[in-house]
Amino acid sequence: MINIQEATKEQSADIARLIMMAMTDDCCLYFCGDGYGLEDFRRMMVTLVQREDSQYSYRNTLVALDRDKVVGVAVSYDGGRLHELRQAFIEEARKYIGKNHSSMDDETLAGELYLDSLAVLPEHRRRGIAKKLLMATKKRADRIGLPVGLLVDIGNPIGEVLYTFVGFRYVDDSLWGGHAMKHLVWETPSS
Repeated sequence: MINIQEATKEQSADIARLIMMAMTDDCCLYFCGDGYGLEDFRRMMVTLVQREDSQYSYRNTLVALDRDKVVGVAVSYDGGRLHELRQAFIEEARKYIGKNHSSMDDETLAGELYLDSLAVLPEHRRRGIAKKLLMATKKRADRIGLPVGLLVDIGNPIGEVLYTFVGFRYVDDSLWGGHAMKHLVWETPSS
């Protein structure tokens, strides 16, 4: 039985690993400075998940639990808070991955609950867990009256099919993290 619930700080290492899975190794390495690698990025992500003022905070995360094991995550936040929440990433990136990301492109904007990361462990896929996480994220968005927005890598057609199936629609193209992306939105009932 899979349960979807608010994340806890104690789940930070598992959440960080799943966020990195959603980002892909190539994307994580794209953000690293010379001489830094995936282990440095992982340590940074654990710290960011533990923080309460980060876009990747456990406070912005829903987890899918199979008994007590974290098998999936959905990380979302109000796009209007991106610059405020990104400060933590900028600070920790200098420390952990040796790079200044203060001029990073925006991946979201005010007026949407941005679904930053969605991931399910490979051995738990094809069981409806991602859909449950999406539905729980949609409920969050409906409570605050915002549509859900996300970027999907054009190299991820399976993800795009899932998003379209549950109700997302294509808005425009984007480039983020060195990858061509599509911006999709799932409207709230009042939108």
